[in-house]
Amino acid sequence: MSLKVLIVEDEMIIARFIEYQLTSLYPGLDLHIALSVDDVDLYMEQNSPDLVLCDIQLNDRMDGIELMERYTATKFFSLVFITSYQSKNSIDRAAALNPENYIIKPLGENRLYAGTHMIIQRLQQQREKNRAIEKLKTLTPAELHILKLIALRHTTKFIADTLFLSPYTIKNTRHRICRKLNLNEENNALLSWAIEHQHILKFL
Repeated sequence: MSLKVLIVEDEMIIARFIEYQLTSLYPGLDLHIALSVDDVDLYMEQNSPDLVLCDIQLNDRMDGIELMERYTATKFFSLVFITSYQSKNSIDRAAALNPENYIIKPLGENRLYAGTHMIIQRLQQQREKNRAIEKLKTLTPAELHILKLIALRHTTKFIADTLFLSPYTIKNTRHRICRKLNLNEENNALLSWAIEHQHILKFL
């Protein structure tokens, strides 16, 4: 499942610019544009975004801060305000919602990248970690133990000798683990996966 990003911006040209830049930088994001408060309400009824980029100055019945105040109380998402407002009052009001960043217009490619890159990168890493953990939950304790030994680059023979099992049993276990993790059994895919996710394995 892709990261869900909601762009709240009442000027279509700016909204499309943000959409284009994020699509170019991070292919695969699930992007949605909301041009009004009603659009946001409709989206929030059906979705839980991972990240919201919200303009403060909306030509609507409430501004972006009031709108986000409504949803930060009931939904969990990362928030970035994008606005031409630079007054202390606006910044203080926005800060009360604990946004992860505050990007000042006029909006350019570099400014948008600087204001969103670390956030999106962290969200993507967390999503990948969650996926890996869900896959690891399908393993039995014995399979998980063998996977940890594989992550340490131990050979099938070494693992078999250590666990007092036959190499044939270890090979069969490796096959089962590959199936559960949806891995190709060729080109040391299991070893590569185990090493890549070693930081997760050591806590399980």
